[in-house]
Amino acid sequence: MVEQIAPEGKIADRRHFRLLPETTDNWRYLSFYSRFEQVAALILTVLVSCVIVVAILDLVIAVARDLFIGGLAPVDHAVFQAIFGMIMTVLIAMEFNHTILSILDRKKSIVQLRTVILISLLAMARKFIIIDVTALPPMVIIGLAFAVLALGCVYWLVREQDQREEEAELPN
Repeated sequence: MVEQIAPEGKIADRRHFRLLPETTDNWRYLSFYSRFEQVAALILTVLVSCVIVVAILDLVIAVARDLFIGGLAPVDHAVFQAIFGMIMTVLIAMEFNHTILSILDRKKSIVQLRTVILISLLAMARKFIIIDVTALPPMVIIGLAFAVLALGCVYWLVREQDQREEEAELPN
């Protein structure tokens, strides 16, 4: 709670800062398991946030080292693969953390399948960025491409189902 003191010494305005107001407002109405979900999601959010901070620091150090010490060669494919792989790792972790935060904000009670598929697609995109295609057999690359195609198809099916459900909920 933050209180502002007026020049006369009286409390002028009371402003409350509450973390996750949806959860705190509904806490007493939540079942034991829902409370457990909320606490677990909060712990996961803190842990994933720590991982994101460490990954960003590692990325900053790597870029600074390559730029200032190693003399980043703009045509060095391996350096760009490594840097963009690290950037994608941070983005995947941030999206994962955002998904967990939606549980804490009481927007969704469980992690949505569509979000998990999108995070999987991001991870596959990262794999394709960091992969050295010259060192892998063609069947591995074909297998990865098939996995991306399958994830894309599943995402499309889930999205279509979600849209049909949303249309059914709309008043006619």
